[in-house]
Amino acid sequence: MTIARTVLTIAALTLREASRRRVLLALAVLTVVLLALSGWGFSRLAAEAGDSTLTSGEARLTASILLNLVMFGFSLIAALGTAFLAGPTLSGETESGIALSVLARPIRRPAFLLGKWLGLVAFGSGFVVLAGLAQCVVVWATVGYWPPEPAAALALLAAQTVVLLTLAVLLSTAISPMASGVVAVGLFGTTWVAGVVGGLGASLGNDAIVRVGSVSRMLLPTDGLWRGAMHAFQDPSALVQFGAADVDAFPFLSTAPLTVTYLAWAALWVAMVWGLAAASFLRKDL
Repeated sequence: MTIARTVLTIAALTLREASRRRVLLALAVLTVVLLALSGWGFSRLAAEAGDSTLTSGEARLTASILLNLVMFGFSLIAALGTAFLAGPTLSGETESGIALSVLARPIRRPAFLLGKWLGLVAFGSGFVVLAGLAQCVVVWATVGYWPPEPAAALALLAAQTVVLLTLAVLLSTAISPMASGVVAVGLFGTTWVAGVVGGLGASLGNDAIVRVGSVSRMLLPTDGLWRGAMHAFQDPSALVQFGAADVDAFPFLSTAPLTVTYLAWAALWVAMVWGLAAASFLRKDL
């Protein structure tokens, strides 16, 4: 069996295993609840627009901001799901001895880890893309708003999931499954808060506070990718109706799309962290 075939086989088995866990049921329930609540909220927004309480422009702007808010909810659900899947999937098999029996065939540890990672990536990114697309359809059906760049936005949400999942895989090679999930989600939330603080600093003209958000987005690219997704989801008129300072201070609007340089950094970050995970897994006592 070639290395590529081995990796793909492990990825398929990991994807099948992830789909059988209770985490999938929890993700499905949370997704349905969020879709139902957002559908009701957007229908009320459409009713307000129909009663002439809101102008068409105001309705589009409000729908754009609410869409970003709901999408953040989906990104948080994906973060929780993938982070708490990565730990049990890798560290759990290590502690139970399953990994030792598989690696004795022999299968190289980096190939085993890559297969596990690819399976989790397929699961996490697939979930966030399908859930995000369903949410876009709900918004279009209720208020007639369709994001300007839905494909780019969903791709960035999937990339955000990949970044956090890679971090969780690294952590699971060093600490317990539960701890790895808690730390990964905690860092996800901390980076988002740091990004909001940086935006407030930009609105106040405080460069020192702005650097808090900038540095956090370099150390963990989840918030940077999220802001790129927001820009692709939001109505272009939002930047016109809000002043630049107001947009920086508002956590669910983004001033500019991501640069190619930042996207390259995010890809390099994933490669470096995965390399650290592989090195840690090679030294791990099975």
